Amino acid sequence: MDDRPVGLFDSGFGGLTVARAVIDLLPGENLVYVADTGRYPYGPRPLDEVRRFSEQITTKLAREHGVKLIVAACNTAAAAGIPGDLGVPVLTVIEPGVRAAIKATQSGRIGVIGTVGTISSGAYQHSFALADPDGRVELTCAACPGFVDFVERGETDSDQMYVLAERLLAPIRDAKVDALLLACTHYPFLARTISDVVGRDVVLVSSADETAFELRSLLAGRGLGGRDASGGSHTWISSGDVLTFRQLGRRFLGPEIDQVIAWDPA
Repeated sequence: MDDRPVGLFDSGFGGLTVARAVIDLLPGENLVYVADTGRYPYGPRPLDEVRRFSEQITTKLAREHGVKLIVAACNTAAAAGIPGDLGVPVLTVIEPGVRAAIKATQSGRIGVIGTVGTISSGAYQHSFALADPDGRVELTCAACPGFVDFVERGETDSDQMYVLAERLLAPIRDAKVDALLLACTHYPFLARTISDVVGRDVVLVSSADETAFELRSLLAGRGLGGRDASGGSHTWISSGDVLTFRQLGRRFLGPEIDQVIAWDPA
């Protein structure tokens, strides 16, 4: 039994979808979640800058909190690249999501939506090419600037959000995909609006659950699993306003978010 915590990080609230899945699947694991809300959103930032932020956060998790594994619960950070010399395993949300989307499609037409940084990085295109060497998948990608901002403000079902979604998701709808990978952990909070726009027959694929399952496999395979019972501790850290994170975080994740620790990355 290894009771060291699992570290997770994201630019803000999106990674809470992954944290929720991990808490539900592995209730005995201790978690440390870092929300870089003081510098969100990551999507419009240069990838080199995002990579520096990721290095700062992952180093903090490894050195200050002694985590046994790090989950990059942010697609933009994962696309930018995560430092590999931390001394602990690192899991990103990209590969689990890609595998889940391929399983979900019947026609082979898959859509991917994400931040500008994620889509322009080519990380998902590359990952699909590796997972589908026979070229069965026909991929349509679309960047959705502005989606994260609506989630971070708690405006997930406004008229303005719907109008923006209709414009940005037009290429996905026109491609007649039957599976749509939400390549940003914020986007599941917008699932109802996205589904209304692209069609209720399109399967929306979130990488959160798949990432939690892969985390469980990694912990078991490396002998790092914690206690099997419930009652793991949860530490929440925010680089932005802690009261806002607690309020919105409890709305998105649940009562597990109680005390939030302020962190100044400067």
